Amino acid sequence: MAQPESLNPAQLEVLELLGATPEERPSFDPNLRVELKTDLEIALNYLAEVIPEDDILFVGKRQLAQVMGCEAKYLAELEGDFEWSIPLARGTLAHKAIELSVHWRGDKNPIELTEQTLAKVEFDEAPLGRWLQSLTEADRAELQGEVSGRVTAFLECWPPLKREWRPAMESPARVEIAQGKIVLAGKVDLALGRASGNVAGKVLVDLKTGRFSPIHRDDLRYYALLEAIRIGTPPRLVATYYLDQARFTPEPVSIAMLHSTIARVVDAIHRMVELRYQDHPPTKKPGPTCNWCPALDTCAEGQAHLANDAELHESGVAITVGEE
Repeated sequence: MAQPESLNPAQLEVLELLGATPEERPSFDPNLRVELKTDLEIALNYLAEVIPEDDILFVGKRQLAQVMGCEAKYLAELEGDFEWSIPLARGTLAHKAIELSVHWRGDKNPIELTEQTLAKVEFDEAPLGRWLQSLTEADRAELQGEVSGRVTAFLECWPPLKREWRPAMESPARVEIAQGKIVLAGKVDLALGRASGNVAGKVLVDLKTGRFSPIHRDDLRYYALLEAIRIGTPPRLVATYYLDQARFTPEPVSIAMLHSTIARVVDAIHRMVELRYQDHPPTKKPGPTCNWCPALDTCAEGQAHLANDAELHESGVAITVGEE
């Protein structure tokens, strides 16, 4: 196992952020789990009578982000058939390869880890495996290169994950409310540590590439809420780690954060129910995601937004997303 003196500055920074003294670990009321679940039930229990008897509303971070953004895009994606693509698959496969690296014996070569991951998934009967089998050699090579790049970035920037840290990749959480008619679910990329009674100790990390987005923070707050309801003690910290920048955006977990997340989840679920079961007309919110919207061909607002962006780029005006 690597010692601190053998770690590079980026790896040492990870250690510094993830570490905490006993005094820095907050404790929470043992009744918090019941309180949070009750708040959700009070706000949403009546929807058990609205959601059709043969249906269950599944809610994840993707659905929350979509409906809180452009409702028209949310409906379009809901009504369309899901299709795997290289941008969608590379994140999933990179997480699987990183998970493999945690338990890998011997030299952790990113290319070998990626090859082993793709080979394992490719011969699976699941949709992702069948999609991999359909790729051309050129597309498969492109995908493998992008996945390997993410695995390389993780191994370069993160210290070896020790067993005593209890690392868990894509750790699932699930909460059922409204008599089981609404299911809140999620899988965080990486969970480290554990709670000790009512004292928080776990850290939840999402691995990303690209620019900061407020949605990334909302995703982690949602995971923290699920974790708090699942075991009763919230995580100590949530953080997005941008692999291509070797940069954390951490946030301590607080009672105020959990209650604000409940408000967001309740708002989003009300919108979902109105759109799906009560024929509520969707609002449109043009933005960068218009590029990937299945309804773009029939959306005048989205087309106008992208055309305006193209004009700004051609005129040399930079379009950036600022940090909070």
